[in-house]
Formats: sequence, structure tokens, C-alpha cells
Amino acid sequence: MARPRVRLVVTADDFGYCPRRDEGIVEAFLAGAVTSVSLLVNGAAAESAAELARRHRIPTGLHANLSEGRPVGPARHGASSLLGPEGFFLGKMGFREAVAAGEVVLPQVRGELEAQLSRFRELLGRDPTHVDGHQHVHVLPGVCQVFAEALQACGVRFTRLPMERGVGGCAWLEAPARAFACAVEQDARAAMGPFARHGLRSVPPTAYPCPLRPAAVPLMPWHLQVDRCLRGPEHLRPAHVRSPRVRGTG
Repeated sequence: MARPRVRLVVTADDFGYCPRRDEGIVEAFLAGAVTSVSLLVNGAAAESAAELARRHRIPTGLHANLSEGRPVGPARHGASSLLGPEGFFLGKMGFREAVAAGEVVLPQVRGELEAQLSRFRELLGRDPTHVDGHQHVHVLPGVCQVFAEALQACGVRFTRLPMERGVGGCAWLEAPARAFACAVEQDARAAMGPFARHGLRSVPPTAYPCPLRPAAVPLMPWHLQVDRCLRGPEHLRPAHVRSPRVRGTG
């Protein structure tokens, strides 16, 4: 009996954050290590990143951002529960605290998400292959419902469920990082219902010996992965990976 084919999807987040990061992501895509990217449409390099995605035909989704930088939607033009006094998003933990306190106006979340989807279409000329959340904001209580409704309305079918079983037992993670990862997993489990009801699909959760990235599959024991990370990437990087084709247009 033929064995079922398994497709490994490796998505690089934060595409559009800055040119150097984008260059590394494209190098990884050309080398076959990355299969898709998630674009920050409010990133400093969003336009050049979109050009790279078009040039290299990279499958691209939206990395919905409600926690860092400035908005692209109606919140730019007035007071918003999504922003601090300087006009920036509230930050990774600040946004979570505001959601938990009931201070975030969910229709404003919907407006910003729709604006980012619209900006994505302007940059790429098409709909995203998937939508996930920068710093996993898309699975937060209340936000996940708005997220699911908006994606269903625009026809997006795929998202991410950042569920990493066993993350609470990773002693090598510092306590704050471990607590954050556990909280994200708890939120992701609660988001499964709203996502399913609105037709969103995700990679099934898998038991991991350590947290890497959501939907990442460890290919070696975790202690060897950590050792390689600590020693740096140079011994892992083939000489042919760097390519002048990666360079942006300006």
C-alpha cells in the first residue's frame, strides 16, 4: 500500500518588516527551506517585500498586525482603542491586557483587519493565500470571532492555530516565555470553535518536544536544535543560498 503524501508547509512571518530580514526570507525560499510567507502590510518594507513576492512567485498570506507599528485603517485618523497616545499600536502585551480588560472596541478591530486585507490586495493584486496574526493576536478572546467573520467574508479559508503541546514542560524556556506560549495555546484551543464555524482550516495540532514555530515539525531531537541555534547558522547555510536574484529594486 502506498504511503500517504505529507506536505510540510514552512511559513516565514514578518515579511515586510525590514529589507535585510526580507532578503533572508527570500534566500530561504529559493533554497527550498521556506514554502510561503506572511506579509506585514504596515511594515517599513511592505512595498519592496510585495515586489519580491511577485518576482519570485512566493505564496503570500497576510500577517495581520494589531500590536506593533501604526495602523493602515480608520484608526489613523482619530482616537482608537487600538492605539496609544502616540498613535502606535499598544504592543505585544499591551494589546493583550487591553483585550482582557474589555478596553478594545471589536468593531475597530474589524475595521483595521479589513483595511489590512485591502492593503494586501493593493500590494499583491490578489487575495492572500492565508491570514494569521502577528504575535498570535488572532486567537485572543473576542478578536478570534471578528477575525473569523472577516476572513469568511473575504473568502480566505486558511489560518494558523498556534498549538504546541508540551510547551509547558520545556524547562529550557525562560518562565515568562513559557507562560506566554502556554497562554497562546489556551487561546488557540478556545478559538477552534469560531474558526470552524466560519469555515477556516488550519494545520492539525501536533505534539512537539519543544516549541519552535507554529506548525513547524522538528527534524532532530530538541537538544540538538538548541545547540545548533546557539552555535549560529553558518554551518547550516549552503554556499549556494545567497543569490543576487534576491536583491530588491532599491
